[in-house]
Amino acid sequence: MRIPESELIIHSDGSAFHLHMKPEQLADDVILVGDPARVDIIAKYLQNIECRNASREFVSITGTYNSKRVTALSTGIGTDNLDIVMTELDALANIDFNTREIKPEHRTLNILRIGTCGSIQADVPLGANVFSVYSIGCDGLINWYADRDKISDLKMEKAFCKHVKWNKHLPSPYFVKASDYMIQKFADCTVPGLTISASGFYGPQGRVVRIPLAMPDMLEDFESFHYGDYRIVNFEMEGSALAGLARHLGHNGGTVCCAIANRYLKSSNTDYQPYVEGLIKLSLEKLLG
Repeated sequence: MRIPESELIIHSDGSAFHLHMKPEQLADDVILVGDPARVDIIAKYLQNIECRNASREFVSITGTYNSKRVTALSTGIGTDNLDIVMTELDALANIDFNTREIKPEHRTLNILRIGTCGSIQADVPLGANVFSVYSIGCDGLINWYADRDKISDLKMEKAFCKHVKWNKHLPSPYFVKASDYMIQKFADCTVPGLTISASGFYGPQGRVVRIPLAMPDMLEDFESFHYGDYRIVNFEMEGSALAGLARHLGHNGGTVCCAIANRYLKSSNTDYQPYVEGLIKLSLEKLLG
């Protein structure tokens, strides 16, 4: 089936509409970061950088680490941006840009997001690296796609909604597990847990500046939620879209974040660049070492 021009926009130079990447520039291993400046941090550790593309918040490079090809790409903030990034990365891998048809053989990407987060547990200190075994999508993105129930842990979803007394006016949350491939890569060097992917930085993460919250006890309810061996460890803003779309599209997806705030202890560290660089080095070694 040919995909119409209105559904997948391709530039005249053969690059994807938002990412401005061409299919041949994409490596099988992809590292996503929010801040475009972090692409330059990753670049310091790569050799043979073959391309650099920039459009709005989307900056990408492809090079090698330990002789293995890797793409680094910035996404900006939010699950809406991840909808763009994941769809276009999959298109670059699995759609023939000349015929606009799906390729007969599926290409699986390994897509790791490296970010920052806020811990909600007292025993997860500033600087800790947290791996999102499950991402809890509070953003509603995956609900726009068919078969969302097939990728969400429905029992955990139901238990969560009951425990936190989920507000009926909010999007239905979804629980998506990271790929086993990524979980195994980071099992021995991170704090595993459930991660809330919020649709904003302030109210959706329980911050009160001038407007009261619709769920005033949400932080305490999130902190006390347990399901089997899992507990909610942190907040971030992109992982659920990555996990959910990776599941739908047949890729290995995962998110690892360093904690730069502890919401339980009401502490934070704005000088967190050493944490980020340390996590980048760790992630490159774990993914490509």
